[in-house]
Amino acid sequence: MEPAVIELSKLTKRYGEFTAVNALDLAIRPGEIYGLLGPNGAGKTTTILMMLGLTEPTSGTVRVCGIDATRSPLLVKRRVGYMPDDIGFYEDRTALDNLIYTAQLNRIPLPEARARAELLLNQVGLAHAAGKRVGAFSRGMRQRLGLADVLIKRPEIIILDEPTLGIDPEGVRELLLLIRELSQSEGLTVLLSSHHLHQVQQICDRVGLFVGGKLIASGDIASLSRQLDGDTTFEVEVDVRDPDGSVSERLGRLDGVLSVEAAASDALAVSGTGSIATYRVTSAVELTSALALAVVEHGAPLLGLRPVRAGLDDIYHSYFEGGAAHERLDG
Repeated sequence: MEPAVIELSKLTKRYGEFTAVNALDLAIRPGEIYGLLGPNGAGKTTTILMMLGLTEPTSGTVRVCGIDATRSPLLVKRRVGYMPDDIGFYEDRTALDNLIYTAQLNRIPLPEARARAELLLNQVGLAHAAGKRVGAFSRGMRQRLGLADVLIKRPEIIILDEPTLGIDPEGVRELLLLIRELSQSEGLTVLLSSHHLHQVQQICDRVGLFVGGKLIASGDIASLSRQLDGDTTFEVEVDVRDPDGSVSERLGRLDGVLSVEAAASDALAVSGTGSIATYRVTSAVELTSALALAVVEHGAPLLGLRPVRAGLDDIYHSYFEGGAAHERLDG
């Protein structure tokens, strides 16, 4: 496995008596989209500022692309693109002018700066507005221009702090899709900070749940679902139907078969009426294929088979209701 491109170790930031970030350990792998999810005031932005060397930690270390961000912040800034929640542009200048200016600040020669700016405006869907003054842009257009702005220097990592604030639902969908496409096409590592759980779930490979300055859980959605409250069980729903409409005998036989497969007498729940019934089977082991085979072999037509997992909404609320009572989990 490749070494982490962002690595935080016991990272802590205190302001007097207040602890904004508390002993944070986090490793983000190259090429992944990692979502830092938590309510406003959880410490997400403070963590990002320490990653960029814009504020010093009270204790602990932060390394980005192998560089100590506290000791060498300028080296980090050369390799990382950062888009805050409110992006500053020269309102009376065009989109193209703003991008060229940013490129020149990064010591990119003018001909190359113009070529990169035009290419990026096309990539983010703003080629038609290249000559338009930014002051006339909508919030969604400004966010797209912000993506182009952080990409102009060809960074290895981009950090997006609440990138969808103030954008309408269709604009959010388009922006998230654009972030995913750019990550894949450019091989970028993306850290996305947000308090909108559904948006994080849409595009992130892994999610860190952040509350009260602590990372209380980290992993992909499936692993967080399984690890929730120490739960390592698997649940599968099985839909079956009898073509004659008389299912009682078949269901009676299936009760025994599925309970044996699940290795627990209380593992089977049945719902549904008429000729269709849905079984929910809980087991300590993964049983999806074995259940499908059991249903077919016992003569009940199989209509559906699907794993049951807690969504990010369930995970988020369960962890946040428990708060610090939950132990930190690494996925």
